[in-house]
Amino acid sequence: MINLSVKYLGLNLRNPIIVGSSGLTENTETIRNLEQNGAAAVILKSLFEEEIVLEKEAKLSQMRSGGSLYPESLDFYQYEDAPRESTTEYLELIRNVKKQVSIPVLASINCMTAQQWTWFRKELDMAGADALELNLFILPSDLDRSAGENEKVYFDIIGEVAEKVKIPVSLKISYYFSNLATMIKKLSETSISGLVLFNRFYSPDINLDNFEITSGSVLSSPGDLSLSLRWIAIMAERVDCDLAASTGIHDGAAVIKQLLAGATAVQVVSAIYRHGGERIGEMLHDLETWMGKHGFSSIDDFRGKLSQGKNDNPAAFERVQFMKYFRGFTG
Repeated sequence: MINLSVKYLGLNLRNPIIVGSSGLTENTETIRNLEQNGAAAVILKSLFEEEIVLEKEAKLSQMRSGGSLYPESLDFYQYEDAPRESTTEYLELIRNVKKQVSIPVLASINCMTAQQWTWFRKELDMAGADALELNLFILPSDLDRSAGENEKVYFDIIGEVAEKVKIPVSLKISYYFSNLATMIKKLSETSISGLVLFNRFYSPDINLDNFEITSGSVLSSPGDLSLSLRWIAIMAERVDCDLAASTGIHDGAAVIKQLLAGATAVQVVSAIYRHGGERIGEMLHDLETWMGKHGFSSIDDFRGKLSQGKNDNPAAFERVQFMKYFRGFTG
């Protein structure tokens, strides 16, 4: 018998495939379908910090005075007349989904400060969420803020959230750090249970006919796999928490590669948007077939087999590979 089960954030998962936070995970019916197709866990569609804060209207003026990194984003929610009961609806979603499915259900908050929203962490715990994923959206584009100031926000949030809830907490981060490896290592040494590499930012494009900034591709492509694969392999044996891989995972081969690199689990979204929930079953079939072919009875038998944990200098290794493959490349 081939065993596909893994343990992520202390949760027992029947396999390593988690459906990431997205429109796919915003209602009970769709989530039930994802479970039937083989998903081991789901991360609910993110609730944004701005939505939580707007339900505390008395504190809006305080945020505008400098507590928020991006006060303009509050204007968006006011302009769009965002519903004021979003937090109530989110808690109800957690309760309803927990009644309907047997797989772990993770809440998700897209945040950028450790300010007034953090009271909500206790509500998520009480509603029955199995864990909480914090999607930290901090783009280092503010020339008046130092790298150290941006990085401090991450640790402030961990102090306000991860250290004060009973459920496990993971961070979904970007690769925008001056010293990414060191930052990942330091974050892993806090009270969090896992790190997700990496989140997707808004991707700008330009319309050449009307001279407008437009949105680039929202969905990932298989070609996006290499970024997270590289850093999962570099950091897998150098961190003190679980690592999950995200972005570019579109088939069973990509799942296997991330596990070989050292990932504990993978998050899949774009592949399901493109191919439907059945894609999960196809990925699991490919994983099980590959394991049988190579004589592996469990994921622990091969996880991290190709990580760079035993390599004292990953940068030197990558330079050698660059020289090897590109020096003679002719197209």
